Amino acid sequence: MKLLVDSSSLLLSLLLAQLPLFTSAKPLRYPVHNDFDKLTNQTKHLLKLTQDLLKEHSLDTEIENHRFKSLPSMGNRATDLSSLELKPTLSQLHADLRSFEHHFDWLHRITQKHKHSSIPKLMEIIHQIKILMNSLQRQMGRMEAPRLPFPNPSMPPHPAFHWEVAQSSIELLQQFRLFCDWATRAFLTLKSKVPA
Repeated sequence: MKLLVDSSSLLLSLLLAQLPLFTSAKPLRYPVHNDFDKLTNQTKHLLKLTQDLLKEHSLDTEIENHRFKSLPSMGNRATDLSSLELKPTLSQLHADLRSFEHHFDWLHRITQKHKHSSIPKLMEIIHQIKILMNSLQRQMGRMEAPRLPFPNPSMPPHPAFHWEVAQSSIELLQQFRLFCDWATRAFLTLKSKVPA
């Protein structure tokens, strides 16, 4: 019996002696580069879905981009990539993606009323936007990037005719294609700016 008590005391002493090693060990770091790879791949997937849906909506007439006044401005150039900063860019991409999410929700409600054939693909885009939004929010949390204030976007009046729905769809999809292209490039650039 004494041997059992001695061995348990010895084990306890050994564990207590190792305690400083456990408490001073560095925490495991999550590979941040993998997060940016995931964000890039999710955005590329959204870009492909958007391009595929745009092919189905081809119209012979030129679309005037004037219906959505509150869409994010997509005036970025390739030369702007070199000057991107990590936290502000993540915050801006998040705000822009939220705006597109609201616009796509609006478009979804409209297409349901008109029983448009693109509803399943539109729902897939909305679903993928939500997935990308969650991934981006997690990355912002890790990088301590602030969320920008988000005003409710002003939506256009509900289209009365089927061709107006088609024009609204094309305009939104064209702008979102530009956003996805820019966001893909931005995530790749930001990945290179994250310290290893």
